[in-house]
Amino acid sequence: MKKKLTIIALAVLVSTSVSAQTVYDATTIASKDLNGTARFVGMGGAMGALGGDISTIGTNPAGIGIYRSNDAMVSFGYSTMGTESKFAGNKFSNDKNNWNFDNAGFVFSTKLGNVTTLRYVNFGFNYHKAKSFNKTTTMEGQLGLSQTELMAAQANGMFYDGIDLAYYTEKGINPYDDKGNAGWLGALGWDAELFYTDDHPTLPFYPYVTNPYANYRSEERGGVDQYDFNIAFNFNDRVYFGITIGAYDVNYRKTYYYGEDISNDGEYYDLWSDNRIHGAGWDAKFGLILRPLEESPLRLGLAIHTPTFYKLTYTTEAEIGADLWYVDNETGEEFMDYHSYSTYYKLGDKKMNREFELRTPWTYNLSLGYTVGHNLALGAEYEYQNYSSMKFYYPEGDKMEYESSQVKNNTKGVSTFRIGAEYKVIPEFAFRLGYNYSSAAFEKNAVKALSTNSLNVDTDYANTKSLSNYTLGIGYRGSSFYADLAYKYTTQKADFYPFALPTETGTYDTPAVTKVTNSRSQVLFTLGMRF
Repeated sequence: MKKKLTIIALAVLVSTSVSAQTVYDATTIASKDLNGTARFVGMGGAMGALGGDISTIGTNPAGIGIYRSNDAMVSFGYSTMGTESKFAGNKFSNDKNNWNFDNAGFVFSTKLGNVTTLRYVNFGFNYHKAKSFNKTTTMEGQLGLSQTELMAAQANGMFYDGIDLAYYTEKGINPYDDKGNAGWLGALGWDAELFYTDDHPTLPFYPYVTNPYANYRSEERGGVDQYDFNIAFNFNDRVYFGITIGAYDVNYRKTYYYGEDISNDGEYYDLWSDNRIHGAGWDAKFGLILRPLEESPLRLGLAIHTPTFYKLTYTTEAEIGADLWYVDNETGEEFMDYHSYSTYYKLGDKKMNREFELRTPWTYNLSLGYTVGHNLALGAEYEYQNYSSMKFYYPEGDKMEYESSQVKNNTKGVSTFRIGAEYKVIPEFAFRLGYNYSSAAFEKNAVKALSTNSLNVDTDYANTKSLSNYTLGIGYRGSSFYADLAYKYTTQKADFYPFALPTETGTYDTPAVTKVTNSRSQVLFTLGMRF
């Protein structure tokens, strides 16, 4: 790529944006892991109708009503997270190990009488890690498309909306403040001279590159901590009702790197961003367990969870660097020059913050529980969430129309099935098995479509498919002390794309798919006491 050297250096000319969140942020925060006590996990979480475990406080609050004594416990875990990516015949693997403090809770049980309608009133509290974001993904190869095409497309979109990057350059405007309305990806690409302009009246910006060799890496860290407060009631030892109020703390961080070798003579560019979503939310959960037949051990469970109402802050900074060939106008000499642009420095040594609100889906849960004597317990659950109903809102309460429409168009309802069994070899020792299946949240052709005024420069996205959890466990029960051990293996495939290019027909072109498999092995250990 050969370009003429301009006498006056181009300034970084991007305005801050009111758009930052994407449908992929929403699904990342809204989804939850199977986590809790080792007994709960060992049975695949299928305890909504069986109850009697602290972790049911977050699935069916009526499960706390089963208690007839006090309970206190803590859980610890060790996890191995793995990501395997396959692209163009090459395989890339990343693993991360860490210890976890996963769970702590207690139940206070108050007996009111043996013949009264209301037999017990119980109070419970539970903390657990609802979601872990720890994951590293890498890929590289010849794409057939270039991210610079997306940069130019966003610049053309801004031009259509009345924002001309060439005009910003001419007037020396510093647009990384709160007055502008420009997209960061297009503006950084323009300042790094990765696409050019002509006199076309409607599409003035064009990329130089169409088939680069790309390198990609992202690191995701953090999690969602969940705190549940519960009150539950036992009526006649046949009807159990519970209410749980949940509080959530979100801390999600993603570091993004993407680079392209854009010519055969050493030219390249690197794009980097550091993004964080943090904040808090709350929800309410209502649960019911019925024993329809007095002489039967069959239990039926029903639970409804309100959406989680999040107030969040998106914090971001981005930097681009390019090493390109130039030609000196006076001497005709060719030379390479590296130049970089950082939003952090252009904003006066600070990051950009955008506050927003997120409303997750309603959750509907049906469950069955059955016991055979004192040795065997069986549980099954079905849960439904309509991810396409999620909504983004501005802090003032107005709906973010574009972001919410992207959620509606790219996601769908998710069905989750859970089954589990516990068998007591002797009264003190039990073995457990469980399985979960969750259907895909994304439509088959879902894309990450950035608005023309988006702060996002991390253009990557992964359309996750169905998820499976396989669990097993063992447990010991003494007169008051108990200990449980569980193992969980989680696997989920995904179709990964570094970006999607909008076309004139309203569809999107993407590079060839990168096949990704995310897996997690987790060992959990719970110590507790009933008294």
